[in-house]
Amino acid sequence: MVVKVYGPDFASAKRVLVCLIEKEVEFETVPIDIIKGQNKDPDFLNLQPFGVVPVIQDGDYTLFESRAIIRYYAEKYKSQGTDLLGKSIEERGAVEQWLEVEAQNYHPAIDNLVIEILFARKKGIPSDAKVIEESEKKLGKVLDIYEERLSKSKYLAGDFFSLADLSHLPFTKYLADMGKMYLIEARKHVKAWWDDISSRPSWKVVSSSRWPLLE
Repeated sequence: MVVKVYGPDFASAKRVLVCLIEKEVEFETVPIDIIKGQNKDPDFLNLQPFGVVPVIQDGDYTLFESRAIIRYYAEKYKSQGTDLLGKSIEERGAVEQWLEVEAQNYHPAIDNLVIEILFARKKGIPSDAKVIEESEKKLGKVLDIYEERLSKSKYLAGDFFSLADLSHLPFTKYLADMGKMYLIEARKHVKAWWDDISSRPSWKVVSSSRWPLLE
């Protein structure tokens, strides 16, 4: 059964696509145009009552929330493709820890920048300079912690590529789109980590698709 991924052009969905490629799971995509309000159509709301992408359909099974989805596939196909969870319970704990760091500390700051810069540009509305400045400062503090961590291990959860690293790919790419990659490049170990994970074939395939809604 081929997995259906709804909303492939959006960053959170790309997190799922990278995971599926790493796990060698066949999938197809279903475009959802949020700008046009397709995420509020009754048929989509039957799949995702909050009207947010991504959503997957795997046979009769439906799941939403990108991090829940990547955890699901990393576990379901643990012995297939790239092991994204670690080989021990301790490694799994580290993966879960840094996934939470990404979700609770890293993502909110970048998400604010995306909204204030990219979405504002698309909608033709002014950006909030104070929010941008504060978000950059918050992200910088998080990246300082990453720099310390990555000075001791190649990847966030240890010396293996995992969901914790994968989950950073789509939104970190937006730093380049916003002209803010200096936040990565100014930190030696963070830059080496980003150069490594962003060169993975799975990400090259996914990132080669365009997101015209934000251009």
